[in-house]
Amino acid sequence: MAETSQSDHSTGHIHRSLRTRHLSMIALGGTIGTGLFITSGEAISTAGPGGALVAYIVMGMMVYFLMTSLGEMATYMPLTGSFSAYATKFIDPALGFAMGWNYWLNWAVTIPVEATTAGIIMNYWLPSVPQWIFSVTVLALIFLINYLSVRSYGETEYWLALVKIVTVVVFLIVGVAIILGIMGGHAVGVSNFHYKKAPFVGGVPAIISVFLIAGFSFQGTELVGITAGEAATPEVSVSKAIHSTFWRILIFYICTIFVIACILPYTDKNLLNQNVSNITMSPFTIVFKRAGLAIAASVMNAVILTAVVSSANSGLYASTRMLFSQAREGYAWRFFGYINKQGIPIYALLGTMLVSALIYLTQFIGPQAYNYLINASGLCGFIAWLGIASSHWRFRRAYLAQGRDLNDLKYRSSFFPFGPIFAFVLCFIVICGQNVDAFIKWDWQNILISYMSVPIFLVLFIYYKVRYRTHIIPLDQVDLSRSTKGEKYVAPDDEDK
Repeated sequence: MAETSQSDHSTGHIHRSLRTRHLSMIALGGTIGTGLFITSGEAISTAGPGGALVAYIVMGMMVYFLMTSLGEMATYMPLTGSFSAYATKFIDPALGFAMGWNYWLNWAVTIPVEATTAGIIMNYWLPSVPQWIFSVTVLALIFLINYLSVRSYGETEYWLALVKIVTVVVFLIVGVAIILGIMGGHAVGVSNFHYKKAPFVGGVPAIISVFLIAGFSFQGTELVGITAGEAATPEVSVSKAIHSTFWRILIFYICTIFVIACILPYTDKNLLNQNVSNITMSPFTIVFKRAGLAIAASVMNAVILTAVVSSANSGLYASTRMLFSQAREGYAWRFFGYINKQGIPIYALLGTMLVSALIYLTQFIGPQAYNYLINASGLCGFIAWLGIASSHWRFRRAYLAQGRDLNDLKYRSSFFPFGPIFAFVLCFIVICGQNVDAFIKWDWQNILISYMSVPIFLVLFIYYKVRYRTHIIPLDQVDLSRSTKGEKYVAPDDEDK
């Protein structure tokens, strides 16, 4: 699609309404969800307590490097659409086209999945009410939040993230009390770290398999880059949010894995539970019950419902902005780039909501089709991370090649070039290792299901490259201007008035 002028189809402007506290809390709470509350136990069961900690520490380092890479680009050039636009500017328009649609698909599918999960969770309290009623309610709620204003999204995420953060902090306090014997009877200490085959179970292959679990748990950290385009002070907000990433990973994931591993041996069958319909088997619930909290299951059910709604809400925001960015870059119909007077890309919002609703309905028409759509987005997040690492590598090299001074950058990644290279290599390993057993057994159906998002991405990339004959942009021709292709912004003070 040919690029189009923005002024001929935009009557409103993007509002920079997200404050530092919004971005910081979005960054803090962005990855806290079912991956931490439920599937963290599987990591311990698979690789043992030591193996799980190693896997999460390594993956946490990678995510931190990715965030510093994204932070450098986002503070220099805060764009709605973030890393897709960076891939277009710094590498190849074909890559930006494929990354944008890949990321949009990821969240467009995730939204109905989270809505379905919310219905399952609500049935814990109200089993006689059909799940679809709760799911539709969640879809309507997140649409309303995103329709009102970007600030309503920011405020909602702020408080939802706060609930999750408080839960994790309380869990860590209770867990430490149990480990020391202050609560729950005798002190358990760290005996489970040398129980049977612990601390390392299954060796290196098991640790690599946990990379997948950890990686999916960390999905969503890149949302900070998406929000940069609507941040009131991106050069301050984004950098603060990036710095908080390290402490988030350390406290919320590493410490949580450590506490669970101390209290529950890796042989505990409850650790293998991954089903939100059986919240009583969540590691969090078991630990709270051991501390004497009788209503642990209900509390954790409410917290996980909060996490699911937060994920769906962020998914609608991210996919809407990505579709808007695709239109602004000329990769989608231009009316998706229209902004209403409230600063909302309204047609991008409606279009994304419609697609997500149709995907949700496929489970009633053909459950197998619904499952294939879910699998189609399986590796989309890792592909986006590959793009972020690649874009930063090219951005920094182009910046220096054009004779610019690194001291002029408002935020600079301290780990270049190691950071983006390490992130790229690890993401590539995770993608390739998604289902190695399927290749060993030549199980083509499982290969297709596991890797479906990869050929979809390649088809998008090759289609655009062949049709428009694009090429990798030479370093001295990379566009480092801060042009936002016609995007106009309303300052937060103006919007407040």
